[in-house]
Amino acid sequence: MNVLRPLTCASIAVVALFASGCASGVRNPSGVPVTVMKADEQGFVAGTGIESQDLVAVTDKMARSILNTPEIKGFAGGPPRVVLLPVENETRFALNKDIFLTRIRTQLNSKAQGQVRFLARERMQALEDERRLKREGSVTSNTNPNVQEFKGADFFLTGKLSGLTTKTKAGTSDYILYSFQLIDPRTTDILWEDSAEVKKQGLEDAAYR
Repeated sequence: MNVLRPLTCASIAVVALFASGCASGVRNPSGVPVTVMKADEQGFVAGTGIESQDLVAVTDKMARSILNTPEIKGFAGGPPRVVLLPVENETRFALNKDIFLTRIRTQLNSKAQGQVRFLARERMQALEDERRLKREGSVTSNTNPNVQEFKGADFFLTGKLSGLTTKTKAGTSDYILYSFQLIDPRTTDILWEDSAEVKKQGLEDAAYR
């Protein structure tokens, strides 16, 4: 399997924020039904498709890369606000594709010290109901409910998973390209784009649930 290409970061401090833990080196224990493992290591149950160690490596790289984007680092007027758009899955694997953006968001929210903010657009109905109740006076508000407005997006963050599969009598080979973009919603400009790629070969396919 090819290793993900290394990423050159602008500062060692940013890299340290997203440093993954060392693998525990867990082996297949005979007779033990469950083994607790780290998310960034490959276990003994594996296939040629997308696995947790790929997810961790890819999303860590994307989070670091986003923080080093000039449009993010030099954004005027406070932290830029980002809305997540659905990820496209063009691979042969049926999986929860949006988990990639979820992990990028949680990494940035927990470790980027407020340099980026994400808007909870998937909760819009509940947010609109809450705003309406405050304006009607049904619930209290610490701010003036008449001027309370939702913020607009400065950037859209989205991605695509693309795959190429080869099958012969010798086994199966899967190549996955993970690509992500920051888009300016006013101009449709792609302000940032980065990718990671993994290729695996093996005898077994993986089933996703």
